[in-house]
Amino acid sequence: MAILTTENRANATLVTMTEKRLDAKIAVAFKEEMAAIINAGATLLVLDLSNVGFVDSSGLGAIVTSLKLLGRKGDLLIAGVKSDVMTMFTLTRMDRVFQLFPTADDAVKSLEGK
Repeated sequence: MAILTTENRANATLVTMTEKRLDAKIAVAFKEEMAAIINAGATLLVLDLSNVGFVDSSGLGAIVTSLKLLGRKGDLLIAGVKSDVMTMFTLTRMDRVFQLFPTADDAVKSLEGK
């Protein structure tokens, strides 16, 4: 069962999380699906977390792993982060590592011209 859906937008790949939680139970599948998307050639990614109400350290680690996999050849932006999830990003200072946007459309627009 896929936990991510993808949609090609202008110059980015919009990746939407379908699960309500990104935790230890989901983290391995998340990493595998993100790796498959990146290995298929996607380099500008927008991860839409608007469906997600909870992220634990395993989930955050899975997102960081995806960023590392992209390396210097791409970018991973995060969109639609709810307040409870934002608390996790802020506490771990990941809000300084990732570019965060209120909506997926805002994130995609920010990539225009890249």
